[in-house]
Amino acid sequence: MNLDRYDKQILEVLQDNGRLSNQELADRIGLSPSPCLRRVRRLEESGLIRAYRALLEARSLGLNLMAFIQISMDRHTPERFANFEKHVAACPEILECHLITGQDADYLLKVIVADMDAFQSLLLERITRIEGVTGVHSSFVMKSPVNKTALPIL
Repeated sequence: MNLDRYDKQILEVLQDNGRLSNQELADRIGLSPSPCLRRVRRLEESGLIRAYRALLEARSLGLNLMAFIQISMDRHTPERFANFEKHVAACPEILECHLITGQDADYLLKVIVADMDAFQSLLLERITRIEGVTGVHSSFVMKSPVNKTALPIL
C-alpha cells in the first residue's frame, strides 16, 4: 500500500491517541474532515490499522513483576510448536510469545504477574508442564526506560 504524507501523519497521530475525533484528527494533519475520514477508513479496511486499544497501568492492577522467559523445546516439529503456542496463548499473564533464532532458546515469552509467588505458579504449574518444554531461563525486568507501542512510520 502506498502511503502519502497525510496517511503517514494519520498513522502517527492515531498511534499516539486513537480516541481523537475525526475533526480533531483532520485539524492536526491539515485536511478537511471528509477526506480524513475516507483515509482512516481505507487504512482500516486495508488492515494497516488493525485495532484500537486502551493501554492500562499494570501496577494499578496489582501486576508488579514483569519477566522474559526463554523456552527450549525438545523437538522442532510443527506439531510440537503448535501445541506449545496453543497453551501459552491461553495464559492471560503471557503478553507476548516469539519464536526466535540466534539463542539456545526456541521461544521468548514476555509475562506479567503480581509477584514472585504468582510467577512461580505460572512457571511451575503451567509453562513447564507443556509437553516438549525442556529448558527455561528467566530474566526479571528491573526498569523499562523505553516502552513504546507506536511503530516508526518511515
